[in-house]
Amino acid sequence: MAESKEKFFSDFPSVTTEAWMAKVTADLKGADFEKKLVWKTNEGFKVKPFYRMEDLEGLKTTDALPGEFPYLRGTKKDTNVWKVRQEILVENPKDANAKALDILNKGVDSLSFSIKAADLTEEFIEILLNDICADCVELNFSTCQKHVVRLAEILVAYFRKKDYDLTKLFGSIGYDFFKKMLAKGKEDGDLVQTGKALIEATSDLPRYRVLNVSGLTLNNAGAYIYQELGYALSWGNEYLNQLTDAGLPAALVAKRITFNFGISSNYFLEIAKFRAARLLWANIVASYNPECLRDCKSKGENNECRCAAKMNIHAETSSFNLTLFDPYVNLLRTQTEAMSAALAGVDSMTVTPFDKVYNSSNEFSERMARNQQLLLKEESHFDKVVDPAGGSYYIENLTVAIAKQAWELFLSTEECGGFYAAVKSGAVQEAINKTNKVRHDAVAKRKEVLLGTNQFPNFSEKVGENKPAGEACCCGGQADHCQKDISTLSFERASSDFEALRLETEASGKRPKAFMLTIGNLAMRQARAQFSCNFLACAGYEVVDNLGFESVEAGVDAAMEAKADIVVLCSSDDEYVEYAVPALKALNNRALFIVAGAPACMDELKAAGIENFIHVRVNVLDTLKEYNAKLLK
Repeated sequence: MAESKEKFFSDFPSVTTEAWMAKVTADLKGADFEKKLVWKTNEGFKVKPFYRMEDLEGLKTTDALPGEFPYLRGTKKDTNVWKVRQEILVENPKDANAKALDILNKGVDSLSFSIKAADLTEEFIEILLNDICADCVELNFSTCQKHVVRLAEILVAYFRKKDYDLTKLFGSIGYDFFKKMLAKGKEDGDLVQTGKALIEATSDLPRYRVLNVSGLTLNNAGAYIYQELGYALSWGNEYLNQLTDAGLPAALVAKRITFNFGISSNYFLEIAKFRAARLLWANIVASYNPECLRDCKSKGENNECRCAAKMNIHAETSSFNLTLFDPYVNLLRTQTEAMSAALAGVDSMTVTPFDKVYNSSNEFSERMARNQQLLLKEESHFDKVVDPAGGSYYIENLTVAIAKQAWELFLSTEECGGFYAAVKSGAVQEAINKTNKVRHDAVAKRKEVLLGTNQFPNFSEKVGENKPAGEACCCGGQADHCQKDISTLSFERASSDFEALRLETEASGKRPKAFMLTIGNLAMRQARAQFSCNFLACAGYEVVDNLGFESVEAGVDAAMEAKADIVVLCSSDDEYVEYAVPALKALNNRALFIVAGAPACMDELKAAGIENFIHVRVNVLDTLKEYNAKLLK
């Protein structure tokens, strides 16, 4: 068998990089290689069109092994299993308990309960956790940040009452000092005082994580991947720095920190992000020289606690790119996001229900979200192979590049006083809000595509009563009405501007009709008609395509008969000289006239009175806003 394999591969001689480049250069026919084929990421580094084994030279990432420090290839040696988590907002403890027991039989093995502070009583927790085997399932809890210590005390008392071995219980209590500062502009309590009290209250629950780093908050605000990672590392380091200064052992603090990351749709970069995250965090924790206090096979040469350097990661699919229109496309987005996180070796994951934008979720959307993860496990077997990305020329290079960018941001944040100082001054919020604005602008110009929203929309869709859900504040009011002491992040989703535009059209009760006046060159008129239909349907307009007309007069007559509000001339650049001005005159201001394209004769056509041109370089959103202002009067 070995001989046949050697013979097989000998039939395919290796090709040098120089040979590949020669072929690529020839195929480019003089075009610039860098401009045509080298992609520059939002993170600021360049990605080549192909990578080879030689690109791994000098990368220390390939020396790492799964389950070994610095955990780049994962914290597990023999399996890639992760926990499937579902969130439950607890309004009634008996109902929440029934739901939890139900979904535990449907593939969930991690529950997350969000509890109102006013409900925190021993009786409430007993009802909520009735018949739930706390040592068989991961249990996660969150409440108002001022009451997390009380929650911890109640939980410990409950577990003792039920005679659990507390050392075997695993889960989290979500104390997050910075999330409210970033999202609500409010600083509550004292990080060190609450952090120490919480760690003390859960001292008998060594496997419970109680200090939360919410990279998800940054991700949902539109942060670039390197920003989410860089700031998350600084966030975690702030916990380590302040609590060790307060006298707590570094190993103890590190083992109580959990990272909640978002997952964007940038498939390969997200895989690289999680790999880089473990690497960088392991080195940050190691810099504190955490002492191993027990006989452990994983400790370092100088008694360092290597277990403390393991990053615990919960991942959740992003809400920044979720859309109101064509919401089932959200299933495609969250599925590829879940794939990224699973392949990257996260510890647990939540897939956001596809209807989260306009609904509090229901049994159907929650079932779909669960099954998205179960498919990856049961049918694709993603839980069987540890770090399948390891050794990939492309992903290893991405891992190093994203680690470099995130590390630079981490260092600059630390040099400016650390994460607390950066949040307090508004520097973090300013940087990410700037990114949010840049990404919205990219969506407006279709440089960043949201399928079903700014590209290939559902032409006939109406949302009806499905309006974007408002964000509630922890005090029960709307978030925008809460008093803010510091600046906050913007959580405007990428699709929100296009949604507002289309909702405006729908609410007006008047749906403008766009008629494609196709004429001349067959290939060009069809291509431009398709482009124009997609362009104008993004505002919710009715579009009417046509096979072609013999003359512009015939096309205009057909448009008027169809009661068109917009007439789009679709032809070739060369033919616009012949057709555009006669079409404008024949239309005689009876409808908005648009030329599809950016012909060389554009200035001449503008001089003749043609004002509207749509093509790939225009700002789609601003253009459609202008049309709405004219058509929805």
